[in-house]
Amino acid sequence: MNQKKVLFTIFGATGDLAQRKLYPSLFRLYRTGSLAESFAVIGTARRPWSDETYRDIVKETIAYLNPTEQEAVEFASHFYYQAHDVNDTHHYDTLKILANKLDKQYQLEGNLLFYLAMSPNFFGTIVSHLESQGMLSSDGYHRVIIEKPFGTDFETANKLNDEITSVFSENEIYRIDHYLGKEMIQNISAIRFANNIFESMWNNRYIDNIQITIAENLGVEDRGGYYDKSGALKDMVQNHILEVWSLRVMEPPVAISEKQIRAENMKALVAVRIYTPEEVKEYCVRGQYDTGLLNQESYTGYRQEPGVDEESETETFVAGKFTIDNFRWSGVPFYVRTGKRLTEKGTRINIVFKQVPINLFKSEVGKTCEQPTLEPNILTIYIQPTEGFSLSLNGKEVGPSFDMLPIQMAYRNSTETMENTPEAYEKLLLDALNGDGTNLTHWHEVAQSWRIVDVIRQTWDENTPEFPNYPAGSMGPDAAFELLKKDGFKWIWTPDQWYRDRNLL
Repeated sequence: MNQKKVLFTIFGATGDLAQRKLYPSLFRLYRTGSLAESFAVIGTARRPWSDETYRDIVKETIAYLNPTEQEAVEFASHFYYQAHDVNDTHHYDTLKILANKLDKQYQLEGNLLFYLAMSPNFFGTIVSHLESQGMLSSDGYHRVIIEKPFGTDFETANKLNDEITSVFSENEIYRIDHYLGKEMIQNISAIRFANNIFESMWNNRYIDNIQITIAENLGVEDRGGYYDKSGALKDMVQNHILEVWSLRVMEPPVAISEKQIRAENMKALVAVRIYTPEEVKEYCVRGQYDTGLLNQESYTGYRQEPGVDEESETETFVAGKFTIDNFRWSGVPFYVRTGKRLTEKGTRINIVFKQVPINLFKSEVGKTCEQPTLEPNILTIYIQPTEGFSLSLNGKEVGPSFDMLPIQMAYRNSTETMENTPEAYEKLLLDALNGDGTNLTHWHEVAQSWRIVDVIRQTWDENTPEFPNYPAGSMGPDAAFELLKKDGFKWIWTPDQWYRDRNLL
């Protein structure tokens, strides 16, 4: 095992992200041997914690992973805390003294990794002070991990990028999108490029449409204040969906390497049509959930959630039809939807193949077939909560007739496999430690995704929406279904129908 020598400095060490994701992921790396004795963590935030308090918190965050008492104590002993005001220059001097001490104590060879688990408002301030106070003068590597969303539009993202790249080079900046660390997101490339049955048909000759759904059954919970200033378009479409989508439609790279994947991914994003305001009105749908009843359980409307403006016009649902202007995908609509308080939690991609030109299975020549068209073949990739994929084929119904019915061939990762699969943050942290940016986001990708989204945001801001427009527990507003219906398609995943059939929605 190649054990990493590194000093982590986590800004925002007392926050929810650090406690829910970072500390458990670091522990998994410790348990698997990627981190051993030669690593240390400095946690910084405004709270006046001691090292002992910090270590107790760290041990609490990993308790669900069932470490032995000795294992938890030894792991937590690598954690040190410093109360820190990111605007106070002197605090960085103190931080440097501690960093130098730990570098010698753990023989870290000057390797520094900074994790900015804070509001992007502070990113420029932090990196500027890291440079001015000489914290980047060590002999080892210096890398910074940044949480998305990166800015609030192209202008703010560009300004933020300028601030960070004035200190760190692009190959030292790691923009995390945890969706890119999910096992099945990475597996899609294998399904496509390693199987000629799919790669040979991965184009507009054989594919009718592609659908991406990221559905959440929860509301905004305790994030109402933050979410009301963001909304689903920025929070999910720019932040996750466009990146996931571009990786699925890119041209085959020369090799599965950071440089080659990044180049093809960028080409795919550039080919996405940037809509005019009129096209936005035609192809993009927004929604906001109202009160609702699902399976005899009632739910609060978005405007009644804590921290949300009573007249909020923030969208909690987005659906859109996008197109790619290149030879491979011209004419193929890409439908995306994401929202809160939908029927079920789930992320899946449906690749819908074109139907055969005619149904040959009729009893006599000249007779009209009772099934003039057959069901399309559908490749479904399940990303969460289950992981796997299925392929829907047409087969003959058992009996004397030649009636066709869809048959599903499915694979799911077992519970044991999922439990032993590295969590997304664990994978991405290890990538950063290895200096591998393949599954992390490049600035040019961020910039292009903002260009695509900005025109949608600007168009919506100029028009007052009719909110709320879908009940909690449903799969979104009627307009999202009409979006596909007018093209002759329908959403493949309809978990709400099961509840409607039983009068539970």
